[in-house]
Amino acid sequence: MPRVLTRPAPLSAAARLQLMWLASPALPVGGFSYSEGLESAIDTGRVTTEAEAAHWLLHQLRLSLARADLQVVSRAVAAWQRHDLARITELNTWVTLTRETSELRQQTEQMGRSLVEWLRNRSGDALAHPADRRLAQCAALTPAPNWPIAFALAVAQCLPTQATGDTLAAAQQEALLSFSFGWAENMVQAAIKAVPLGQSAGQRILQILIDAIPDAIAHALALPDSQRQAFTPMLAILSAQHEHQYSRLFRS
Repeated sequence: MPRVLTRPAPLSAAARLQLMWLASPALPVGGFSYSEGLESAIDTGRVTTEAEAAHWLLHQLRLSLARADLQVVSRAVAAWQRHDLARITELNTWVTLTRETSELRQQTEQMGRSLVEWLRNRSGDALAHPADRRLAQCAALTPAPNWPIAFALAVAQCLPTQATGDTLAAAQQEALLSFSFGWAENMVQAAIKAVPLGQSAGQRILQILIDAIPDAIAHALALPDSQRQAFTPMLAILSAQHEHQYSRLFRS
């Protein structure tokens, strides 16, 4: 049975809508242009059917996102909320160092930069966050603000200034739901285009991922920093092969 996440304190309707916005494929950060090695798995014959695509993405969710990016987002939301730049820098460096190929690193850096730019330019941002120095701090991270770190900042900006306790815990859960669903929808669309699959098959795969997301989030929230890891060797091999793939639709 899928795990039901506890909801300590509901966020405001405005905050939840902002998080839904962050999960939208229309968000101009370029997530639709990446397959994260899936296209290479298809090219090498590892993923050729609906069942294989579902199996691949389900394992990527459990072995990659749940043990790495989701945990980073949850910690970074809290760090941005308390303006802990040292902690943010530590988390950003970890993401940079654990991207195992140039394509995966380019993806997280490009999407991170694009989200920071969107946060700067979205309608009314100057009025909503007139003195939010965190945007400049995020933009100044070296070599770039990574996608999970920039996403966490976008989440933190949805929260009341003094949000702590149950409100912060609720925000972390909601943030991971938004992050996970955005990833799942982009990856399913990549599978539809590259396998290729029909729209109904894509919806069935998305349902499988949705059923698994609560467990992945619960694992990430409970994971201490000492157990955070990015160890997916076959994904890294396929990503490296994709850099030299003869014909491709996606940037990773």
